[in-house]
Amino acid sequence: MKNLFLIITLVVSSTVFGQKFLHTDGQKIVDAEGNNVLLRGLGLGGWMVQEGYMLQTSGFAGPQHSIKQKIAELIGEENTEEFYEAYLANGITKRDIDSLKAWGFNSVRLPMHYNLYTLPIEEEKEGENTWLEKGFAMTDALLEWCAANEMYLILDLHAAPGGQGHDANISDYDPAKPSLWESEANQQKMIALWEKMAERYKDSPWIGAYDIINEPNWNFEGENPNGCDEMNNVPLRKLMVDITNAIRKVDKEHIIIIEGNCWGNNYNGVFPLWDDNTVISFHKYWNYNTKESIQQMLDYRETYNAPIWLGESGENSNVWFKEVLTLMETHNIGWAFWPMKKVDNIAGVTSVTKTKDYETLLDYWENEGEKPSVEFAKNALMQLAENYNMEHVTVKPGVVDAMFRQVQNDEPKAFKKHAIPGLLYATEYDMGTNGIAYQDADFINLWVSTGERSAWNKGRKMRNDGVDIQACTDGKTNGFEVFDINDGEWLLFTVSVEKTGTYNVEIRYANSGEAGLLYLEKDGKKVSQSIPLNKIGDEPVYGTVTLKNISLEVGTHQIKVVFEKGGFQLNYLDFVKQEDVEYNHF
Repeated sequence: MKNLFLIITLVVSSTVFGQKFLHTDGQKIVDAEGNNVLLRGLGLGGWMVQEGYMLQTSGFAGPQHSIKQKIAELIGEENTEEFYEAYLANGITKRDIDSLKAWGFNSVRLPMHYNLYTLPIEEEKEGENTWLEKGFAMTDALLEWCAANEMYLILDLHAAPGGQGHDANISDYDPAKPSLWESEANQQKMIALWEKMAERYKDSPWIGAYDIINEPNWNFEGENPNGCDEMNNVPLRKLMVDITNAIRKVDKEHIIIIEGNCWGNNYNGVFPLWDDNTVISFHKYWNYNTKESIQQMLDYRETYNAPIWLGESGENSNVWFKEVLTLMETHNIGWAFWPMKKVDNIAGVTSVTKTKDYETLLDYWENEGEKPSVEFAKNALMQLAENYNMEHVTVKPGVVDAMFRQVQNDEPKAFKKHAIPGLLYATEYDMGTNGIAYQDADFINLWVSTGERSAWNKGRKMRNDGVDIQACTDGKTNGFEVFDINDGEWLLFTVSVEKTGTYNVEIRYANSGEAGLLYLEKDGKKVSQSIPLNKIGDEPVYGTVTLKNISLEVGTHQIKVVFEKGGFQLNYLDFVKQEDVEYNHF
């Protein structure tokens, strides 16, 4: 009955909105009326396929099967299954998709694990395929939520039977078992799975495309284990052709997305294309955002007269996000960012809270020591699963702002409403890029291009800009403070002054080294003297200094806090209106 309801819903939505299948038209992706469609999507990484870095287990358990084994050793098989049921139920819900739509996304990329849809070959009779309803039911529900929001769902086989890549965290590859490329049975199961998918969703107009294999990452003839020096990629091309043929037996309409070797980018030997409704995908991380950085893909688009699509990107600072998406949209390239949710995350649209109990489990797994009780460990894991629910995550408005508004508009925007008289927490500076909303020496990670890694926000707390933020232990705090302040850096605050007058500004800071220097600007003009922020103690002890006689008029203004000399931590600035004091204009 659920499948019948889904089919009726999709037919009705197609009738109401006049929407039919996406398809390629030369170098563009278009809708049924031939209108260009620029896909702006998010990958639901970590839901069906766990990766260790998303759960902070990568130091001892990277791929999902290792993570699951660690959990089972701690709480037993039955409790482990209960945890995973809760994890999958909370990981993505209708509220997640509604939120993505509200933020500006028009598509979703679903990274699928094959084992939610079919059994591994080790559990099958030879040549048979057992189909599991779990994965299909999850996909049906997701498709229903996408259709209700008029969003396209792109199906991505992220963990193929046997695992398709030596980067095991991504593909859940287990070296103790035959990989996808070492097993004909695994390849035939993968082909059959895609034919089953196509048969089930062939009439669904809100299925945007079939992304048939994620990041193969395999050496067939070359020496690089991730396939970066492959010159022919014969097995990869053959498998993708076989999958396409299986899909086309039942589905003539939906777009096929292909990916090269070496994290999706090595297309040596893959061309020419074998289907006229194909999109060429590439992945882009940690490199320069110049036309030259994507020139090869632009050449593929021109040579093979097919659209290109940035199927995965992210894991960087907001500056990088703005840059890469500006580059994509300038060249009419759709995109899907990565991922939706991670534990204690700054570089994504949401963050999952890491509890102290879960920290205890991570510490045990990493360093051993006293083993937590089954009850304690299960409760910690079930709370983690609950924290994945959208109603409990922390939304990152600065990330969303960088991905959408900042691509179109360079103006700073208030992070929250700041009223004066009132208090400005240092970490609540405006949203915007480096040099516009703040100035920081390190604000982007380009290690693939430069060979040098940068942490941008060195404390990895609260926000995803170049500003360095850490936890704050002061008595009055929003929980965070700005630290690692260098000479010449600054923060900008858009404020609403509610009362004209002269103000004293109480600056709350900590300093255990040489004196810093700070001054204020208003609407681009210096309005205060430079005030020293002297050493308070050898330990992080907080104190207050006061800038006096700052003249402010009613209205919206931009207050810039300039760090003439750094070396201290800044908690907040409190603007207190003077009474019966003459204005002091600087």
